[in-house]
Amino acid sequence: MTDGHPTLIPELAVTDWQISRAFYCDLIGFDVAYARPEDGFAMLSLGAARLMIDQIGIGRTFEDQHLPTSPPFGRGMNLQIEVCALQPILDRLASAQYPLTLQPEQAWYRKGDEALGQRQFVVADPDGYLLRLFEPLGSRAATT
Repeated sequence: MTDGHPTLIPELAVTDWQISRAFYCDLIGFDVAYARPEDGFAMLSLGAARLMIDQIGIGRTFEDQHLPTSPPFGRGMNLQIEVCALQPILDRLASAQYPLTLQPEQAWYRKGDEALGQRQFVVADPDGYLLRLFEPLGSRAATT
């Protein structure tokens, strides 16, 4: 972050910004930092994470070959988002009977001589963008 502002903020083209806003806010836990309903746009925040949603066909849409044409959108990409606690999010998703793409798991990723651990799961948003939400588990010596 520079001066407290994120240096990368993904903007997701969505089919219905209100449905996406409800998913991100009600189920995942984001807050609306600000919105422009006339543009079908919202800036969302969760901790230090920022995410923009922008409805296709309202406001500015990049319609040359960069516009998604059919779900799932964002193929080949997942957005990893650190959260303080996964369980409240999992509880909200379960209450809404919202399916997970990857069930909760512990994963350890090598970084040099250490392994960084995280508890994580993956869920697809209403347009198919994959979110990998995780809580850190700390570090330990890496094994080969």
